[in-house]
Order: sequence, then structure tokens, then C-alpha cells
Amino acid sequence: MLDQSLVERVLGAALRTGGEFAEVFAEDARNTSARLDDGRVEEVTSGRSRGVGIRVVAGDTTGFAHTADLSERGLLGAAEAASAVARRGGGGLRTVGLSRAPERAAAVDVLPERVGKATKVELLSRADAAARSEGGAIRQVSATYADSRRRILVANSDGLLATDDQVKTRFAVLAVASGDTGMQTGRESQGYAMGFEFFDLFDVEEAGRAASRRAVTKLAARPAPSATLPVVLKSGGGGVLFHEACGHGLEADLVSKRASVFAGRRGEQVASPLVTLVDDGTMAREWGTFAIDDEGNPAGRNVLIEQGILTDYLYDFLRARKEGRPVSTNGRRQSYRHLPMVRMTNTFVVNGAEDPDEIVRQTAKGVYVAQLGGGQVNTATGDFVFGMTEAYLIEDGRITDPLRDANLIGNGPDVLGLIDAVGNDFAMGSPGTCGKDGQGVPVGDGQPTLRVRALTVGGTAA
Repeated sequence: MLDQSLVERVLGAALRTGGEFAEVFAEDARNTSARLDDGRVEEVTSGRSRGVGIRVVAGDTTGFAHTADLSERGLLGAAEAASAVARRGGGGLRTVGLSRAPERAAAVDVLPERVGKATKVELLSRADAAARSEGGAIRQVSATYADSRRRILVANSDGLLATDDQVKTRFAVLAVASGDTGMQTGRESQGYAMGFEFFDLFDVEEAGRAASRRAVTKLAARPAPSATLPVVLKSGGGGVLFHEACGHGLEADLVSKRASVFAGRRGEQVASPLVTLVDDGTMAREWGTFAIDDEGNPAGRNVLIEQGILTDYLYDFLRARKEGRPVSTNGRRQSYRHLPMVRMTNTFVVNGAEDPDEIVRQTAKGVYVAQLGGGQVNTATGDFVFGMTEAYLIEDGRITDPLRDANLIGNGPDVLGLIDAVGNDFAMGSPGTCGKDGQGVPVGDGQPTLRVRALTVGGTAA
């Protein structure tokens, strides 16, 4: 995207007034989305954004400027602005020589940008028809398609120069059913870090039918209990709980501010010995996967909790260097307009050894959660609330009646300690966008079937 010699001149200008570290982040991002609602195409949009963010660090001060002007004049102006914020005065000249890492092209078969919009809209129509074929109770169907391509270049005053080409494709269906108990919804979504060949793996018609079946099943749902009970989380359906209730608390920026319940606990037992929690940006095709993070470091696999022991936190580049820790390649940013911060990638609990069906059979009474929705967590205390969007009663070791939507209420560290069974059926869940300090980045999460011995279900039934 930028000539190497130009990048070197920009870094030199950024360091001219005494900065200790400088970084250039260039981005060329494009996206397409389409939405069909109630049988009609409501919108088809495309967008493109190109620009550069420049960061300069002097001591504990960071200067940052961004520009969409990719001319040498525009880039040098942004570099000087960032440098002025970081440190005034000084002087001198520092020359930066860059060593280019191997180029990485997008590992896709069919770039979505080369597929016509009519073809993408036709997928929505097929999903809509399939969803409505599940019966007259289906009153509304919404389907969305989205793809993106993000090409980045990262260079810094340590001599790094790296690039990445990130392509993602996603599809989702939401169905609404109506009956004597009112309106109920069902959702099915999936997305991968791959091109339009995604639809060789993902059947949009089956997705439509699955969303409708969930909605229709919930028409016969009973009120969820209001009690503390064993809760079994279906594989892939509860990973967001660990992302929110545990993962954010393991991000080093929150730890350093003492805004995490896990601060100062490295080396301690923080979970059941059955629990190993990993963050991995290298997982093939998953939503949070990339070749390099947004500070130019190769993606990696980081074990955060191993057999219940807290082994490490997640770091971005500058925080790791300041604390003398290895870089965990978790510096991420929403766009060139944003500074990088510590963020998760694909966060998950690894496989256990138990038969998932046996976990249910060994649960005399409880709740089986097939799908969690959104939630919120206080990272300082670990307290959380999550919505259950698909759940069932467990009675005498069998999954029985569906339950109406309700909440799971608990504490992250407590839940980690109360996990008493972990299955051997690991799966990743639906793709997500993680929000933090006003920035959103793509993430994945997952887990095998597992049981929490006691968790509060916030329903309305006794």
C-alpha cells in the first residue's frame, strides 16, 4: 500500500523530536452487506476506507495522529503531529531501516468482491424461503449477508515491516414465530475468515430452517426456573461466557489498572483442574484469526489457564516490552483511526475426556443451555449476567421441555471453580464482535459441553 522508502522517511520524521518508538499502521478496508427483511431486500451497501495511523511514544506519553491523505506531505504532517504530542523539543535525526517480512496474500479461493451483488442477494432469498417452509407459525424472517477484506501494513522504528490480507464472510438468519404464548425468535449464524467459498460449507437453506425450528420450539416453552441449579452448556453455545466473564479479566491493561479480579494471581489456582483456557489467533478459518496482529507481530497461541492454574495474561507489544514479558500478539485496533489495545482473538476452553451425553445423564435436575446471547460483566469483581436464547430443562438425566428466554447470573472466578465435568466434543460458536473502549474487533469463542455445578438461573418459575 505504501512504498518502503516512504515509510522509512515517515518513521524518521516521527522520531525527529525525540520519540523513542514510532509506528506506521496503514489500512485499506472494504466491505459489502445485504439485508432481507420480511421478504424484501432492505439494503445492499458497500464501503471502502483507506488511511494511516501514526503512533509515537516518548516515555509514558503516546502521541497519535491519523490521516486519509496518503501523499508524502500528508503522512509527514501526521508523523510530525503525533511526535509533537509525544514530546516537544529535542532534535536530531534518526534513520530507520526496515526489513520486510514475507508478503502474505489472502488464502481464499474466491474473493467476495469479485462476486456480483445479485448472487449475494439470491442467498438471502433462498434462506428466507427455507425458513418460511417450516410452517405457518413463522411470521417474519430476516437474513443478512456480510463480507469484508482488510489489507494492512505495519512498520515501526525497531525495523519491522509486515503485511496481512484478511478476508471474512458471514451469514445470519433470524426467524420470528407467533403462537398462543406470544412471539418467539430463533437465530442461526456463522462466519469464517475465508472467501465466498464459505458457501460450499455453509448451507443457507438449512440455516433458515434451523432458525425457524428454534423459534417454533420456543412457542411451547415453559418459564425458566428461578433457582440455583446445575447448568450444562452445549458445545460451542457457551463460549461467550468465558470470553466475557474470564477473558477480559486476563487482558493486561485491565490487570495493570487493578480493574481485574485476576490481577496479581499468576501461578494461582483460579479454576477447576478440568479447565484449560486458550486464546489462539492462528486457528484456521475462525473469526478472530489473522496472520499478524495490528502491531505487526505474528499471531500466536497463548495458554491463559492450564489445568486450573493462571499461567499468563494477554499483552500488546508496548505493554509487554514495558513489563519485560513475551509479546502475546494481542494488540488489536478497529481501524487506522484507532490506537491498538490488548484484545482477545479466538478464546476457548479445550476438550475434556467425558461423553457429553453422559454429562447430561449424570445431572438429575438442571438447565441445558444450547445458546447464550449477549451479556455484561464487571471485570473488577467478575460478576456477570448473560441471556439464554435457547435452553431446556434437565429432568432425571434427560433434556425435556424448552424454556423461555432468561438470564444466567454468576461470578466468573466462581464459575471456573464450579466446573465439574468437561466433554470431548469441542466446537467453536458463532462469530462475534467484541466491544472495548469504543472499539469493535472480530472474535471467536468456543468450548466443549461442560457442567457448572451451581449457577443462578434468573427465570420466573419457582
